[in-house]
Amino acid sequence: MALVVQKYGGTSVANCRRIKRVAQKVIARKEEGDDVVVVLSAMAGQTNYLLGLAMEMQAQPDKRELDVLLSTGEQVTISLFSMAVKSLGHDARSFLGYQIPVETDDSHSKARIQNIPTDKLAEAIDKGIIPVVAGFQGVTTDGDITTLGRGGSDTTAVAVAVALGADVCEIYTDVDGVYTTDPNICPSARKIERISYEEMLEMASLGAKVLEIRSVEFAMRYGMPIHVRSSFTSAPGTMVVKEDESMEDVLVSSVTYSRDEARITVKKVPDRPGIAAMIFNPISEANIIVDMIIQNTRAGDLTDMTFTVPKADFDQAMSIVEKTAQDIGAESVAGDKNIAKVSIVGVGMRNHAGIASKMFDILAKHNVNILMISTSEIKVSCIIDEKYTELAVRALHEGFGLDKKE
Repeated sequence: MALVVQKYGGTSVANCRRIKRVAQKVIARKEEGDDVVVVLSAMAGQTNYLLGLAMEMQAQPDKRELDVLLSTGEQVTISLFSMAVKSLGHDARSFLGYQIPVETDDSHSKARIQNIPTDKLAEAIDKGIIPVVAGFQGVTTDGDITTLGRGGSDTTAVAVAVALGADVCEIYTDVDGVYTTDPNICPSARKIERISYEEMLEMASLGAKVLEIRSVEFAMRYGMPIHVRSSFTSAPGTMVVKEDESMEDVLVSSVTYSRDEARITVKKVPDRPGIAAMIFNPISEANIIVDMIIQNTRAGDLTDMTFTVPKADFDQAMSIVEKTAQDIGAESVAGDKNIAKVSIVGVGMRNHAGIASKMFDILAKHNVNILMISTSEIKVSCIIDEKYTELAVRALHEGFGLDKKE
């Protein structure tokens, strides 16, 4: 007998028929002898629908009230799912974030989980009841409803699995695992059977949509195995686990891309100590994540500062930076939303030279200009013009031999 936490995404519970199908899947697992805890997202499209309603009321919706609104999406799915389980002769009990409670900080729309008491979940499991947890949501110490941001149900699932000491956290999506790149762009992409936490963490941070980055951080910190699977088949998917020696044999394991990037350049910034802090502190205080940063020195003690932010935060970031630029005496601020980031990832890079130069050669041969570069031990990322994204992905996937069968 194992304790398994299963998370099902929005497409898996998109309508009543699919919810009933997931209920059958969960019951079958329980009848095999495993204890199962289920974490559900809102129905596909529901969060965007609710967000649209909020935008009709307020151009920039109040984040506290927005969390109250968006959290209702999961309430619908967990109640319908529990009804479906009961209709099939088993027992289930739904739990909203505040009922467990999933305790978070007070960063509305981007809250972080701080603690999950397991008493209520453990009691249900002991009674043979299937606990059904609303993903994506939590509650502050003051009782305010919070949400965890896009993909937050993955984080809920892994955090619940860790809190309960589960044997595995299974993330069910509309794909059957993690691929060497996006199959929609590159039909020769292959499913990866096992991938390290570090590689998955890089892939999630670089634009891969399979897992949310904080869920991988949780899993890595506590050693929780994640099994990425399709809710529409019974085939095994991809195991995200601790790195082993065999993984180092593969120099590049995947090519990722993100179109959710925007670039901001502050021109002719006075080049003196403390200027960088003056530029980036207000951005940080607004909870905007800065990715790549490049500083180019000009003549006469001036410099250009270029960095990237999520495209969704571009307008807010530009407003903040334009004010800062005036305060520090910079000449101007320029922005560009027509960029993309392409990256190669692989733990094998640690012990092999020439990977980055090979990437640059491949892009050059396909006339793809590199605008910015960022590296770590196991990844190399390049900012390029967005219109070349698909070309770059296919070229890198083929150039590093990822289209070849193992």
